[in-house]
Amino acid sequence: MAIEERTISMLVNNQPGVLSRIAGVFSSRGYNIRSLCVAETINPEVSRITLTSRAESDFTEKIKKQLDKLVDIISVTDFTGAPSVQRELMLVSLLLTVENRREVLRAVDLFGCRVVTMSEDHLILEITANKDKTAAILKYFEPFGVEEMNRTGAIAVFRQKREG
Repeated sequence: MAIEERTISMLVNNQPGVLSRIAGVFSSRGYNIRSLCVAETINPEVSRITLTSRAESDFTEKIKKQLDKLVDIISVTDFTGAPSVQRELMLVSLLLTVENRREVLRAVDLFGCRVVTMSEDHLILEITANKDKTAAILKYFEPFGVEEMNRTGAIAVFRQKREG
């Protein structure tokens, strides 16, 4: 079976220990969680957990059966291969010099980044895109002097309402 990046989203009761139990299910099966994003939904009693993991194609069904046994899991959804919009947020801190300032600002505009803060020798960018695009943008800016980078991990929404 081919190993691929899987994007799983769960609605869970917003209770202490839920994330720890979910992580336990993954680690006990030998799966590594590569990215993780957790936040309340419009209902403060329910949180959405979106995570990515590299695994075989039967991963979702195996892991879903284990997760469904946990009391605080409301639903588990696999976004892998589904018509969806997936994004992550990245903050990048760059060094600015007299020599690179113009090119950096041109690239910021070209890539659709947002300048969060800027000084004579420093710039913090906000980049929102899919994982491949954020990685490509980061790679482009690396030669200019990336001081720090932080990213959220994937979040996802279906492109169209699913039936059933």
